[in-house]
Amino acid sequence: MDLSFLPAVNASLNAVATVLLVRGRLLIRAGRVDAHRRTMLSAFAVSALFLALYLTHKASRSFENTTLAVEGALKTAYLLLLASHVILAMTVPVFAILLIRHGLAGRIDRHRRLARIAWPIWMYVSVTGVAIYWILYHLNPAV
Repeated sequence: MDLSFLPAVNASLNAVATVLLVRGRLLIRAGRVDAHRRTMLSAFAVSALFLALYLTHKASRSFENTTLAVEGALKTAYLLLLASHVILAMTVPVFAILLIRHGLAGRIDRHRRLARIAWPIWMYVSVTGVAIYWILYHLNPAV
């Protein structure tokens, strides 16, 4: 089965997650707790769907990597971006699950303290996910 469309779908899911994260933050600052909760649970669902589809795509390609066909400083900058993205992406599911648990249990102080760390990381991972897609699939001379 040809799953070559999945990188574009995954980039779109990352973009949607970014929008939801921004909206969720704006909603809580406006005191709209219920709308914030729904929006952030949606961000989690979109990110979980991304992860499932990402792993499906990787498995369908025997976990083969798409290589960026550049050298020198551009390659170094890309690899630094990719490394920071991957390392921080591994923390997002843990942060998100803890945030959901604290929020739904009414442990708002814990939720708020953790969100100050987790939200920027989740945003960074979502935005850099879209950037990495564009670099690999639209700016890459090899593709």
